[in-house]
Amino acid sequence: MSVLQTFFLGLPILLLLRRIFLPYLWQDLRFAFQVFRYVRFVERCIKNSRTVLDIFLHQVSIRPDKNFILFQDQAYTFKEVDLKSNQIAWALNKHAKVKQGDCVALFLGNEPAYIWIWIGLCKLGCSMACLNYNIRLKSFLHCFRSSGAKVLIAAPELRNAVEEVLPTLKEQNVQIFYLSRESATDGVDSLLDKVEAASDNPVPKSYRSEVNAKSTALYIYTSGTTGLPKAAIVNHGRLLMSSSLSTLAGVTSTDVVYIPLPLYHSAGMMIGVRGCIQKGACCVLRSKFSASQFWDDCRKYNVTVVQYIGEIFRYLCNTPKKDNDKNHRVRLALGNGIRPDVWKEFVHRFGNIKIFEFYAATESNAVFFNYTGKVGAMGRSSFLQKLLRPYGLVKYDVEKDEIVRDASGHCISVKTGETGLLIAKINTVAPFTGYAGDKAQTEKKKLQNVFKNGDLYFNTGDLVMTDKEGFIYFQDRVGDTFRWKGENVATTEVADIVGMADFIEEANVYGVSVPYHEGRIGMVSIKLKEGKEFDGRKLYSTIADLLPTYARPRFVRIQDEMDITGTFKQRKVALVKDGFNPLTIKDALYFLDDSKKTYKPMDIHIYNAIQQNELKL
Repeated sequence: MSVLQTFFLGLPILLLLRRIFLPYLWQDLRFAFQVFRYVRFVERCIKNSRTVLDIFLHQVSIRPDKNFILFQDQAYTFKEVDLKSNQIAWALNKHAKVKQGDCVALFLGNEPAYIWIWIGLCKLGCSMACLNYNIRLKSFLHCFRSSGAKVLIAAPELRNAVEEVLPTLKEQNVQIFYLSRESATDGVDSLLDKVEAASDNPVPKSYRSEVNAKSTALYIYTSGTTGLPKAAIVNHGRLLMSSSLSTLAGVTSTDVVYIPLPLYHSAGMMIGVRGCIQKGACCVLRSKFSASQFWDDCRKYNVTVVQYIGEIFRYLCNTPKKDNDKNHRVRLALGNGIRPDVWKEFVHRFGNIKIFEFYAATESNAVFFNYTGKVGAMGRSSFLQKLLRPYGLVKYDVEKDEIVRDASGHCISVKTGETGLLIAKINTVAPFTGYAGDKAQTEKKKLQNVFKNGDLYFNTGDLVMTDKEGFIYFQDRVGDTFRWKGENVATTEVADIVGMADFIEEANVYGVSVPYHEGRIGMVSIKLKEGKEFDGRKLYSTIADLLPTYARPRFVRIQDEMDITGTFKQRKVALVKDGFNPLTIKDALYFLDDSKKTYKPMDIHIYNAIQQNELKL
């Protein structure tokens, strides 16, 4: 038999063996090549001192008249955004003395001004703190201070929130502006009139001459175990890398990207807007997500790509079915957190839309992509991924809330199919820049001597599982944070505020699962002070004043004694497992009634309504 005959006879066998043992080989190699190309692009940008601003200005030069932002009935081209960003830069430079190295805090909802203010600050060599417009009082002041900002730009509709902290801000000599033509608050100036009067001439490069890849570009806030939000430092190098998600997903310059997520989050800003700048695509901003308007918006703006978090798709699937559900041009959905059942239902109902699921976090150095479209997986790990960005899944004791280490003090890797804590090696390729103004929290996220003495890893705080094919599945969060309605809820912060009620001695906050919902909804177990009775109306008043709606505990459980560990940590595992079933829990239970502004006794009727998805949460 000739060599040629042997080759042709053996080829089918080789292809069969590859399909059995390496079914994703070509997809892995093709995706790895795409990643390599993008990493090389970022390296060239850093070497040549190019930033996202330079990429934006390049898009302005090659497609000046193309629409960059669509919002309501407004449209702004790349050139128009460029000119408006020049005006905001000159106005802030003149009236707020903003200069290179300064930080400006933005307290604003989704609107076009969010983007051109950011670009204008980039032109001045400044960083921007993206404040969550839901925060109030203590959380607001903490977030503002941690960024080091001396200027605040706020939406006029957030006037009440600004006035609550105005005396403190004025004591710190903070300059405050409303994004309006006039101000109704003493001590707060108007900005829009000054912007409109400013020049739209280009801002010279000398105004940002010292900016490089390590310079801070943004502060984006994430909840942590301390209870107060942490300002994750996003430098220009990380900002360059952030558009890899949209690029690798296949977004092009012809796409129209729908962004219903808040721009104060990394998903909306770093992936959505940043991705559109990278590719020269058009972005559609939505002030606030609306399930009933989602597809109407997609048809109105000829949307081809949508951003999501898992909860969004669940909302869409729960809307009444319509004959035109598949009448749209959406071809790609980019996001994370979608459940397998929702994934299948979404595609079945709304058409053949490619779902590009990924795993990432604002400050995390761990990232995974589900580039094969495996339903339910948050990403895939190949041998190249492990080589370039090493990570590990290690044993974690959920009951003790701690990592398990062996006799030598090293972490123990879990087996395939077992759930473990995801950790990612900190190195030059996958750095961890930490949090502003809080070295303790930065150090707390680092793990030393993990697999050998001297190594350093980032603790994601997420429990995940890898199957035999290399697909990674999210299982749960650990510690004192849970996620509800796309927001991180810090249990310590909520417990501190609940504990302000004068009849409560101790509070233990945790999240519980509810049917038909992503994430966990807030619940608090409380111990009453001796001689005191539970006052649902007073507790409602306390939390309504100080907590955003997503962080307010929906359920209250009253216990005689709190269960604690030997190191005096509150136990949550058993409470989470118990849930909120009044038939199995003997303790008194209460339910948050927004309509009556109180907590009322939890009964089987409320429980059944929740179980049958008849009660809106």
